[in-house]
Amino acid sequence: MTVIDPDTQAKWVAEAEAETTDEQEEMPLSLRLSIADTLTLGNATCGFMAVYFTTTGILIPHLTGSEETGMARHSAATAVILMLCAAIFDLFDGLVARKLRSSPMGAELDNLSDLISFGLAPAYFVLVYGMVADDAHQRVSAVAAIVVLLAVVMRLARFSVVTMKDGMFQGMPSPFGALTVVSIVLLELPFIPTLLAIVGTAWLMVSRVEYPKPRGVLAVAMLSWIVGAMALLAAWAFDAPGGQLLLQTGCALQVVLGAVIPLFATARRVNTFRDNRRESREAARAAQLP
Repeated sequence: MTVIDPDTQAKWVAEAEAETTDEQEEMPLSLRLSIADTLTLGNATCGFMAVYFTTTGILIPHLTGSEETGMARHSAATAVILMLCAAIFDLFDGLVARKLRSSPMGAELDNLSDLISFGLAPAYFVLVYGMVADDAHQRVSAVAAIVVLLAVVMRLARFSVVTMKDGMFQGMPSPFGALTVVSIVLLELPFIPTLLAIVGTAWLMVSRVEYPKPRGVLAVAMLSWIVGAMALLAAWAFDAPGGQLLLQTGCALQVVLGAVIPLFATARRVNTFRDNRRESREAARAAQLP
């Protein structure tokens, strides 16, 4: 027969209750979602729904032989609008996180959500394009889709471990890259130029080209651009007069912007290098003077 001292048992019970109370107090704090985290989850939801509309509105009708082109156009527009909404959520969750306190999960949630909305969703869009387009090659498009997905994965992983100077990104940001990839597909160019442009965009995402972070006036300009793109997509989806031309113009501007920014960044780096060399030469000459 085992005898337990009542005083010892009471002490054990008190310590167990104290540990349980501490765990209950600590766990909610570490798992509590902030406002920024809620916006980040909205980003992930939009990315998943973009995949859903791409499947149900474009891929399934194609596989079943449906000739409802309007449905495919509406679903494609909806999928892209959802990616644009994900970009808005991604823009604002960073702004809110800087203004308010974010949870310890914020950075991880942001990377995972970006992977869904700006990695999986556009890569899947490219894959479906390769299956439904008349002049596309399905297997080659699948390889291009994998390249896009892996580029986003590598870019997000590098973002987590590489420290850049304030106000700059290394490589094309994944939201901008995703919108550029989708714009390339919507331009309906021949297959080879489309494929090369998609792979080039994926390369820019993992490159060392510096891109400015959307803050202040740049953030307002980016938000205005996204809202304008939504309007163009809506006009195209509902077959408004000139909607096709407006959509192609907007997509072309997105692609041109994606190509021009690296050129400006490269020119700036070259000018900075030249200025540094000039200053070094002048300093060396000044040191040689008596």
